[in-house]
Amino acid sequence: MEVLKIVGLGITICILLVVVKQVKPELSVAILIAGSCVMMIVILKYFTNLFSIFDVIIEKTGIDSELFSCILKIIGIGYLIEFSAGVCSDTGNSSIADKVVLGGKILIFIVAMPIITNLLDIVIGLIP
Repeated sequence: MEVLKIVGLGITICILLVVVKQVKPELSVAILIAGSCVMMIVILKYFTNLFSIFDVIIEKTGIDSELFSCILKIIGIGYLIEFSAGVCSDTGNSSIADKVVLGGKILIFIVAMPIITNLLDIVIGLIP
């Protein structure tokens, strides 16, 4: 079960953080970041299967691949921003986390512009 690997790794990292924080608190931030990176590497292995499924969806629906690419970028930005903001918050830097989230929202808006303009073109085309 893949979910057990992820849960087990997460719990192991948390236990390690608690133990190290008691012995050498200055190392806890480094362990948090390293553990988070290891978790991301484990999780990223599953994306290859996901992309092949998206290719099938594009073929079956006829959606423009550029628009679908925008959607995937938006999802990726959202996940990365949430991950980064979580790490910032965990290290006690909630103000930096807020700035990371703001930057992510702006990037998502910029990446979404082709979708918005395409939608506007469709609406304008429907008006007689």
